[in-house]
Amino acid sequence: MKKTVLAIVAILVLFVAISGCGYNGLVKLDEDVKAKWNQVETQYQRRADLIPNLVNTVKGAAKFEQSTLTQVTEARAKATQVTIDPDKLTPENIEKYQAAQGQVSQALGRLLMVTENYPELKATEQFRDVSAELAGTENRIGVARKDFNESVQVYNTKVRSFPNNITAGLFGFSQKAGFKAEAGSEKAPKVEF
Repeated sequence: MKKTVLAIVAILVLFVAISGCGYNGLVKLDEDVKAKWNQVETQYQRRADLIPNLVNTVKGAAKFEQSTLTQVTEARAKATQVTIDPDKLTPENIEKYQAAQGQVSQALGRLLMVTENYPELKATEQFRDVSAELAGTENRIGVARKDFNESVQVYNTKVRSFPNNITAGLFGFSQKAGFKAEAGSEKAPKVEF
């Protein structure tokens, strides 16, 4: 009887000690990271949804370079296929997602650069509207990525801090990866006049 009471007391003490080591805080921060990740995906989806409108506007307003339009459409298709489970925000998965989205950004950049050769296209209201929506969405993506990275930093700090690192290890909370700068962004663009 005495051993049973001691075992129950030991279990209760262990439960209180674990709950005092930040389990609930880790859960809250984990959920915040997931919510911020959902916002990142939402903004990228918004961009993906705008791309067909942009492509159709460009296609309809000018005899446009078909290869540029094809590159944008293909990059969009590939990027929408890459999804990440919020529970698996590993550096490899984030890198894969970022690379797919980077291809879309590059293709869109080429498309918008080529549109400079078509002043009649740039003058259409529909093109201006879609371009403005796309620019706003790019800003939203930047904000969502910043918020996500901040959330990941807070979460990772808690996961690595003592005594939370013990609780994190016991319950499978591991560090998450954030977004990094795009490859090649460390080089300043060359400006010539």
